Amino acid sequence: MVTALLEAVVGLGLLVMPSAVVSILLGVPLDTPGGLVAGRMAGAALVAIAVACWQARNGERDSPATGVVEAILFYNFAAAFVLVYAGVRLGLRSAVLWPTILLHLGLGAWCLLNLWFTRRKLSQVSSTKPEVAL
Repeated sequence: MVTALLEAVVGLGLLVMPSAVVSILLGVPLDTPGGLVAGRMAGAALVAIAVACWQARNGERDSPATGVVEAILFYNFAAAFVLVYAGVRLGLRSAVLWPTILLHLGLGAWCLLNLWFTRRKLSQVSSTKPEVAL
């Protein structure tokens, strides 16, 4: 839980104010649009790690793999958002920017479907189990 909380604080800081967090952590400013995007991508990855760590503490409730898929779901949608922001608001251009955005959106959708089908299957299994009288 401690790791989850620490990673979440730093990750959210990098997503919201990458220049300030990097300046605090490393003593140098992030002063280019590319640096800001890289800082936000790192923030998304740290928040994803935080989600995985937080979910892993509930191993008895769900499979630890579910926590990992939830973390990767967050990362993919956050990465797509950061990259859209980079292309639309910061004016960054690359031949692979929009294909990368589509890739992250597709991977995020796959994670979402995977979680939905897994939870649906688990609810069907639990509803068909006979109750045991004590």
